[in-house]
Amino acid sequence: MDDGAEGYMSPHLTPEGLPVCRQGPTCGTLNTDQFFGTDQHRIDARGRARLLNFFRSSEATVFSIAGHTDARASDAYNLRLSQRRANAVAAIVREAGKQVSQSVGYGERKPRATNNTAEGMSQNRRVEIICVR
Repeated sequence: MDDGAEGYMSPHLTPEGLPVCRQGPTCGTLNTDQFFGTDQHRIDARGRARLLNFFRSSEATVFSIAGHTDARASDAYNLRLSQRRANAVAAIVREAGKQVSQSVGYGERKPRATNNTAEGMSQNRRVEIICVR
């Protein structure tokens, strides 16, 4: 399927053999505490409306979505949860009539802050929205 993101792929591959997308600027970071319940990946109606408004009003037409967690659960669990959350946001991108070049969950592997404090863990629970074009 052609996703319309030609020219945005680098010649590099991930360890899984998937192409790597060139990243644009991060155009949004969502603290997942505002959109997801603990251990949940479904976005409530209010959060969904906010995200739809964000994507519909954005000049960007292609987005890359990256989910992240804190380190409280196992690595495998956090990878699955962060992927489900990234996929939930990606579904809203598509509903807004935009394209998703990549939806990936990193679990606890790319922390923004320490996982030794409640504040740090809160910063690590996030979904990043990268404007590809």
